[in-house]
Amino acid sequence: MNISGKKYSAALWNQYHSGNIPVIPDIKCRSPQEGDLLQGRDPVKLAQTLAEAGASVLSVVTEPKYFGGSPKLLQQIVKATSLPILCKDFINKREQLHETLDSGASAILLIASMLEKKRLFKLIDDALMLGLEPLVEIHNEAEIVSINELNLTMIGINNRNIVELEMDDGSVSNTEKLASLISPKTLVISESSISSSADVQRATAAGAHAVLVGTAILQAQDPAEMYRSLCEAGKKSL
Repeated sequence: MNISGKKYSAALWNQYHSGNIPVIPDIKCRSPQEGDLLQGRDPVKLAQTLAEAGASVLSVVTEPKYFGGSPKLLQQIVKATSLPILCKDFINKREQLHETLDSGASAILLIASMLEKKRLFKLIDDALMLGLEPLVEIHNEAEIVSINELNLTMIGINNRNIVELEMDDGSVSNTEKLASLISPKTLVISESSISSSADVQRATAAGAHAVLVGTAILQAQDPAEMYRSLCEAGKKSL
């Protein structure tokens, strides 16, 4: 992978090695479990606010049917913030990688539970060739075993089951169970079910290098203050 293809993880590692656990704000318009998350607010302005609050990277959900996203929203946030952006969607074909690249994202989510192994590996290769950094998301030990042979820069542990559209009652215990099984050279991101400072501390104590938080930040009365409080928890847990 070329240097530009490591832009996303490099920003997270830089923050981590400076003594701060990176909190990645996840911009999504709605969720199947919580419904409308924006409550009339502009997602682009929210992204700008969180960038100004100190976020080194952002995540943007572009899936339209269940999460209310779009490639246009991704493009707008890329232009409005100039931060490395992770595109989150149900990616299953090469054409979506090109669309993501054209939108200006630096990284792409690939979900192990939704892709046959051969297709997952091909999409990882294709993403790297395009200069997109893949974040491979896993939910169980079997999925970690299936990708252990790869030299991935980032792995995400989803504390909820995306196959059920994250309608299950997940918890940080999934990160506690799985993080130690991942190579220490790989950046581990704990995703979903993180809603408090205690959750951040549990995830990082288990071995996560970063946490991705959407709903808790978006539902807060002051998203920037919520973001900063989660970051502060990360400092204390190092």
